[in-house]
Amino acid sequence: IGDPQEPLGVHGTARDITDRKRAEDALRESQEKYRLVVDNAKEAILVVQDMMLKFVNPRAMELSGYTEEELKLADFTDFVHPDDRAMVAERYARRMSGEYVPSVYPFRIFDRFGNIKWAEITAIPVKWDGKPATLNFVVDITARRRLEEELVKIQKLESLGILAGGIAHDFNNILTVILGNISLARMHAASSEETKRRLKEAEKGCLQAQGLTQQLLTFSKGGAPIRKAMEISHLIKDSCHFAVRGSNVRCEFSLADNLSTVEIDDGQIGQVINNLVINAVHSMPQGGVIGVGAENVTVDSSQGLPLKDRDYLKIVVRDHGVGIPQNILPRIFDPYFTTKQKGSGLGLATAYSIVKNHEGLITVESVPSFGTVFHVYLPASKREAEKSATPGEVVTGGAGRILVMDDEDSIRVVAAEMLSTLGYDVQCARDGYEAIQLYRFARAANSPFDVVILDLTVPGGMGGAEAIRKLLEIDPGIKAVVSSGYSNDPIMASFNQYGFCGVVAKPYTSRDLSETLTRVIFHSEHFVQ
Repeated sequence: IGDPQEPLGVHGTARDITDRKRAEDALRESQEKYRLVVDNAKEAILVVQDMMLKFVNPRAMELSGYTEEELKLADFTDFVHPDDRAMVAERYARRMSGEYVPSVYPFRIFDRFGNIKWAEITAIPVKWDGKPATLNFVVDITARRRLEEELVKIQKLESLGILAGGIAHDFNNILTVILGNISLARMHAASSEETKRRLKEAEKGCLQAQGLTQQLLTFSKGGAPIRKAMEISHLIKDSCHFAVRGSNVRCEFSLADNLSTVEIDDGQIGQVINNLVINAVHSMPQGGVIGVGAENVTVDSSQGLPLKDRDYLKIVVRDHGVGIPQNILPRIFDPYFTTKQKGSGLGLATAYSIVKNHEGLITVESVPSFGTVFHVYLPASKREAEKSATPGEVVTGGAGRILVMDDEDSIRVVAAEMLSTLGYDVQCARDGYEAIQLYRFARAANSPFDVVILDLTVPGGMGGAEAIRKLLEIDPGIKAVVSSGYSNDPIMASFNQYGFCGVVAKPYTSRDLSETLTRVIFHSEHFVQ
């Protein structure tokens, strides 16, 4: 018998594990495929269990700005906007208890940098590590919500525009009579300085009322801008300096070189800038600095703005004031909405409508206690800037025969007296038919009219648009001026395309009539603005 410690042989067992290895490889490959899909998904994918985030994909971190560790340390509702937090938590609890709740719904979140974003969630009950949980797919719908909100604003303003335009038309007719008579009284006033002063104050009050009707008109299609191509830097600075005058706030400008030309109504866009800066001044009662910038930008569909893909000039007005509460922010462009004790609530709504009528857009971002920033987009133009004419300070007289057509008796009377005082020979017509007859008779009598002033809107009768077409058939060289307190077509803005040589908007003064007639009579036809 040999040594008992010496091995006698080897006993081994072999098992075929080929199937198991194949299964493990297949599982690993399957997991890698799913991981690849999850990591590269456009949606944020979250697993919520016991109110905590147990799993987040890279898109969730990108959307929120937080790291995976930071997201998993807090209650998932901590990232939800306070106004939506209770609703999200309630739906999660009801879903976990087996109740039916909508699986798809929107809510707001805060990212790491304090930005508010709209998200749409699709929530599905699942098991995670053997316990109930929800699998959530979250999509950023901020751009879509912004577009929807802009469309709602547009619809609101369009409906109000119908009413506002009619009111403004009637109001401007009344103001024309008042302002015209004041203008005449100032021209005939005696040497009494007190009389002249009071008439000047009355005229100033009428012009302030005219400003209010102009704001109303911007809500209607009749508020179409009377545009010219211009470089906007000086307009921005002048409007800002005017708005902060007398306040404890100043403006700092950051205007890019070589800003694009824009085709705008300078009065209306000046009003936009003025309103935005005044809004900023009111938000900074302790004083401070308002940042005003302008730059050339290109907009495309990826930015989620309701604008055509093209080049724009963007104006930015930024304050460091009290900010606007999030529950109020969606309403600030609504007509007559205001949180101020004084004011009509038309300032921002007017600005919004003016920019919209220029095929542009105005947007706002605000964080309470940190400030507000407005962005104004205006389409860039390739036209060269036009030179601006400076209106004269003195009312100049004239000579010639003028035909005035207006359906309002009081307007005909005051217009005729103003023109007569200026030195013109005047006849009046109640509507387009009478104006055509008078024009024909005058030509036949070898005593033609030098200029015809036509009211655009004549309820129940022939207005200026139809009358000018017939008058052009009689006399292709006619010099005509269009006048209106309101119009729902583009004639006031593009009068030269319709056969007119000039425009005078109601209400007007003797100076307005004098300057318009001087330009029409002594300058080339069909281009006077």
